[in-house]
Amino acid sequence: MDADERAERGERILDAACELLLAWGYRRVTADEIARRADVGKGTVYLHWKNKDALLLAVVLRAKAADHRRQLDRMRADHRCILPSRALRGSLLDFMDDPVLRALYLDDSDILGRLNDIAKKELVELVEASHETLRSQLTTLRAHGLVREDLSVDQQMYVCMATVTGYVQAEVLLPDRAPGTPEERADLLCHTVRTALEPPGDPDPEAVAAAAPAVITRYARLEELSRQEVRRQLRP
Repeated sequence: MDADERAERGERILDAACELLLAWGYRRVTADEIARRADVGKGTVYLHWKNKDALLLAVVLRAKAADHRRQLDRMRADHRCILPSRALRGSLLDFMDDPVLRALYLDDSDILGRLNDIAKKELVELVEASHETLRSQLTTLRAHGLVREDLSVDQQMYVCMATVTGYVQAEVLLPDRAPGTPEERADLLCHTVRTALEPPGDPDPEAVAAAAPAVITRYARLEELSRQEVRRQLRP
C-alpha cells in the first residue's frame, strides 16, 4: 500500500470515528464499531493509532486544523479578514457549522466524555500558539492603525476572547432569543468587536495590504502546527 492509499484509509477511519463520536458519545464508541463503519478490520485501525483515545483525539485535532485552514483561506482570499471583527465573525460561523468544534468549545461531556480532559492536556501547546497568534495579529494591526490603542494588547485579547465566548455560549443558553440566521448573529459579533477595537469607518486598503503578509504568515504557522498535532497521534 502506497502513502496515498494509507492516507485515504486513515481519513476514512477518522470519518467513521467522527460520525460515531457525535452519534454515540465517547463512552459508547469502540474500535470494533469504528472498523465496521470504515469497512476495515479492527487490526487496521491499530495500524494507524495506538488506541481509541489517540484516534478520537485525532478527530478533535482534525476539526481544529480544518478550522485554522478555513480562517487562513478567508484571509488569503480577502485581506480584510485579518481584522479581529471579521476574523471572529468567521470563527463563530465555523463553530456553528462544525459539531465537533461545538462539542469542544462547549465542553460537551455527553459527546467528549474523558476525551475532553485528554484534549485539554494535549492541546496546551496549540492553545498557547493560538493566543500568541492573536497577540501578534493585534500588535501588527495596531502598528498599521487598523486597531485602536486606547486599550493594551492584553486587554484587547481579553475583549476578543470574552466576546466570542459569550456569543458561543449564547448559541446554547439563549436559543429562543437568538435573532435571525447564523450569518446575522455572526454579523452582530463582527459589529460588537469592530465597535470595541477598531477605528470608525472603513479600513484603509493600503494599511490592510501592508499588514496582511505578517498576519497571514502567523496564521499559516498555526495551521501547520495544528496539522502536526494530528500527525502526532499516528503510529510511527
